[in-house]
Amino acid sequence: MALYSAAAAVLLRLERGEGGLKSLVYNSGFPHVRQLYALVSETLRYAAVLEKLLDGAALLRAEKKLAPQLAKVLVYDLLFGKGLKCGGRWKALARRHRARLEAELARMKVRHKVSRNEDLLASEQAVSAAGEGARAGWAPWGQWDLCLTCPAPAASQVPRYVRVNTLKTCVDDVIDFFKCQGYAYLGKANSVEELKALSGKKFLLDLHLPELLVFPSQTDLHDNLLYTSGHIILQDKASCLPAFLLGPVAGSHVIDACAAPGNKTSHLAAILKNKGQIFAFDVDPKRVATTNTLLTRAGVTGCQLVQQDFLTVDPRDPKYSRVTHILLDPSCSGSGMVTRGPGEEVAPSAERLRALAGFQRRALSHALSFPALQRLVYSTCSLHREENEEVVQAVLQEWGSAFRLVTAFPSWPCRGLAAFPGAESCLRASPTETLTHGFFVAVLERSGEGAAAPGSLPAAAKENPQPGEGTEPGAAPKKRKKKKQQVKE
Repeated sequence: MALYSAAAAVLLRLERGEGGLKSLVYNSGFPHVRQLYALVSETLRYAAVLEKLLDGAALLRAEKKLAPQLAKVLVYDLLFGKGLKCGGRWKALARRHRARLEAELARMKVRHKVSRNEDLLASEQAVSAAGEGARAGWAPWGQWDLCLTCPAPAASQVPRYVRVNTLKTCVDDVIDFFKCQGYAYLGKANSVEELKALSGKKFLLDLHLPELLVFPSQTDLHDNLLYTSGHIILQDKASCLPAFLLGPVAGSHVIDACAAPGNKTSHLAAILKNKGQIFAFDVDPKRVATTNTLLTRAGVTGCQLVQQDFLTVDPRDPKYSRVTHILLDPSCSGSGMVTRGPGEEVAPSAERLRALAGFQRRALSHALSFPALQRLVYSTCSLHREENEEVVQAVLQEWGSAFRLVTAFPSWPCRGLAAFPGAESCLRASPTETLTHGFFVAVLERSGEGAAAPGSLPAAAKENPQPGEGTEPGAAPKKRKKKKQQVKE
């Protein structure tokens, strides 16, 4: 019951405009935030369909004590999710109306001439978006454009990406594990089109990142043993780019300036092979607690997690004298997130963008002031150039010739917008071109003797045997020869 009640509470607060989806989930106090986030996300994605079902089945009229938000969560899980595996008395209540709800669902499919539940998303939301979506002040997920310059596909078309946590296992063992669970492994993808075509219990090795597996979008792995034991991390492909492109060698000292919820921090630890030191900062105590839980589950050691505003960290403190790499993924509008809900900014005001950009410029300039810094990755999940190219341009001008842009991932298809000369060295990600959330990444290096030439790969990419030594990401993987680690039950 706790899960459904927590999800209903988040939905209610979203409707009241009390915050964004992520912040409300992380601040909910519910112990399993990823499970809660997944349930609320999917309930929101099916919101238009659920409202039609509730109305057609007259559920709220029959159960006057049942709140609309809780009804949506229950009906989603009953008809589209896991079939109400928990819920106590709420499960019994929902199951009493199961036949009526299933009959109404069948009638909806006949009306819209579709056979699959997923097909209702496009047809039903297209009908209801202008009225119900506009009245609620937000767009149903998966149908609105998520890019300012090009229409995005439905959220359901973005695959489920699974990063293998090499601190606990290896790619080969994870592949074998999924094969034993009845999944069919199709090998390494050669194109984005192959990722789009995934269906059923099939999966691929990503065409760009060597430790990333790709499953169909509806694959739910939150209860899978590999996830609960920390052997895999459920992380969007675009979110994997910053740590991969930073690429510190084992033994490096690294700062993750805005660490929560910890996916990028755990990725850094895997690249470092738990050798070296990570300083991870976040100002919010609840997010720090969430990050600590994730890092512990992932087997991360050598990480000092600190509840502190990164802008207050003293670069001259001796403890940071060996910091050579910084990953800066600051707060942003979140406009690139495919799974946005009500309360999450779709089109932030000009004033809000100026405030965000001002903070981002201060954070980036502060990060560059660490004396031993050699390489920095700046990233956002925003589509707005005010938070991306313009921030990088302003800070580079401020620092003169001390730092320069590196051409990040030359084979990546989606480049930075032409806001200033050299902006194409940055990369962008989008649902349409890369089948990911919208994202922006810039790689900066200190100029001068010893700095890598523009276009060079980070050490992690060079050392990693999966894409092949001496090649850029995306080359054919080489066979691992080291002894496999075992996935422990």
